[in-house]
Amino acid sequence: MSIQVLSPEVVDQIAAGEVVERPAHLVKELVENSIDAGATRVHVEFYDGGRIVKVIDNGKGMSPEDLPKSLDRFATSKISKSDDLWKLKTFGFRGEALASISSVSKMTLTTRREGDEQAYQLISEYGKKQPIDRVGGSQGTTVLMENLFENMPARLKFLKSDAAEHTAIKTTLKAMALAHHDVEIRIQENSKLVNFWPACKDRKERAEQILEIKPLFVGEASREYVKAYAVFADPHNVAKTAKNIWLFAQNRWIQDRSLQAAVNEAYRSLLMHGEFPIAAVWVETDPEYIDVNIHPTKSQVKFHDPSLAFRAVAGALRSTLEKAPWIQQSGQLRSQSQFNEAGGAVDYSDPSATFSSAKGLPNFANQPEMPKENLAFNDSTFKTTQFQKKYFNFPQSSVQQPRMDYQTLASAAESRGDFEVAMNTQTAAEVSSESVAPVSGGYWSSLEVLGQANLTYIVTQHRDKMVFVDQHAAHERVAYEKLMNAWKGGKIDIQDFLFPLAIDMSPEKVEGILLLAKDIERLGVYIEALGPGTIGVKAAPLFIKESILGKVLDRMATEVVDQGGSYSLERAVGDICATMACHSVVRAGQALSVDQMKNLLREMDHFPLSSFCPHGRPVSVEYPFYKLEKDFGRIV
Repeated sequence: MSIQVLSPEVVDQIAAGEVVERPAHLVKELVENSIDAGATRVHVEFYDGGRIVKVIDNGKGMSPEDLPKSLDRFATSKISKSDDLWKLKTFGFRGEALASISSVSKMTLTTRREGDEQAYQLISEYGKKQPIDRVGGSQGTTVLMENLFENMPARLKFLKSDAAEHTAIKTTLKAMALAHHDVEIRIQENSKLVNFWPACKDRKERAEQILEIKPLFVGEASREYVKAYAVFADPHNVAKTAKNIWLFAQNRWIQDRSLQAAVNEAYRSLLMHGEFPIAAVWVETDPEYIDVNIHPTKSQVKFHDPSLAFRAVAGALRSTLEKAPWIQQSGQLRSQSQFNEAGGAVDYSDPSATFSSAKGLPNFANQPEMPKENLAFNDSTFKTTQFQKKYFNFPQSSVQQPRMDYQTLASAAESRGDFEVAMNTQTAAEVSSESVAPVSGGYWSSLEVLGQANLTYIVTQHRDKMVFVDQHAAHERVAYEKLMNAWKGGKIDIQDFLFPLAIDMSPEKVEGILLLAKDIERLGVYIEALGPGTIGVKAAPLFIKESILGKVLDRMATEVVDQGGSYSLERAVGDICATMACHSVVRAGQALSVDQMKNLLREMDHFPLSSFCPHGRPVSVEYPFYKLEKDFGRIV
């Protein structure tokens, strides 16, 4: 069979299959054209599963001479030479969108520039243009697309249900609105107004408007020539899927598994399994360091150095998360969801109570007896009903940190069957035991301890609510933070291997992980190349098993190759420290004295993330007094 040149009609339909895979893609192309034209207001209507779409903007409009050209393939006003591809300042640049859409639908283009007496209208039916007409119309451009894929029945049958296509369109428009906070966007679905987003002053305000969560928090970070800006919810507001992670590169909405992994990495130890962050992240870099022309729908990009983007995104989120901004500086907790953040650590070296070696329970035999005051039922006190909100302030005092060593923690972990923690029985590297300066006005230390419930929960009150603190989760977070701080601060013993531990991996992985050698050394692991496909480990922290080390470094190398960055080693050590902390702290069912509970609350103030255990569980739950009053019928 001889080679034939395809007709323009077939070429256009092939291109349409790439650019207009589904109605949501064409909506994205049309809205981006409106924004490129300088529009400050965009109105979008869609019907019949997206087979009818109308986009109205107040942009600059087009001249009657440019109107027919806009439907020609590779006709654009955005670029003129190949070098312009690396200096893009617009969203469109290929000149394919309108041509592709017009080849598979009936399209009506109406446009008017400022100063023109009338608007101009061009109708195209499946690629066949009709003469231009003069019509009435306001400044800007209106694009009406009807009967999508009517001339391509094979493609038409692959469209999903109307509801599914409409959902995809609304998701796309959400992303467009997040990317352009200064543009007013109005959305109508089947003639019904479903969303109206006025222009906002900044990205944070627009994100709160669209995601419907307040307050959101902001983080920024730079890694060389890559900058990341993030707006995100606190770890109490989470999603069940990753669909609420919104990623933008050069303000383009993209799908990027590496950047999504960076967002999840930033929330490490703050979310439970099956929970995902709610965040919008913008990555900016010089145009020469990013390629946006690698996907037909422009939904993917390629960074010159993906690891910089990964680190910038993770840093932007983590730098703010570690400050726990959802807790006000005064120490008062901001109520945002059914769980109110809490977390903590405790000093169990209280000399006033001894612990039974058999069960680890406190012995209160030597404790002074609390004074008792009896009231008769005919006492006048019972004839008065009062409710008074109290504010409690406790004097701060320095808290002596408990001294823990890795040997003790490992023994506790191994006795419970933990095989991920390895300890040298002859060496104990102590966790830093310096006293931590007390936190003035800390939230947790300001709680009034009322008692202990079920030998598991510390019952407290604070201003207008009761707060229940999980003693095990609280102490677990504190012990975890101390272990991680000791590791990051180099206050751990490093073991030099007599012969380097050889780890085989692909040459590509070896090359990738050697690029991170300096970063890995700061974590206590020293590596070298033993060959094109082998890495040698010269030294490593004592408490990391050799078998774990090999798996971690191989996973790290894989992430470097696939994602351009890795936190595998820190994540692995974090998992080990979390396990060590979990098995070596106070347990549920263990009685604590009031002083011990107060000490725990004081220590919780030293760690901003003490609202969560290392596994992401909330450490506290609050019960507002107004709810108590309502349950008792005191208020309606």
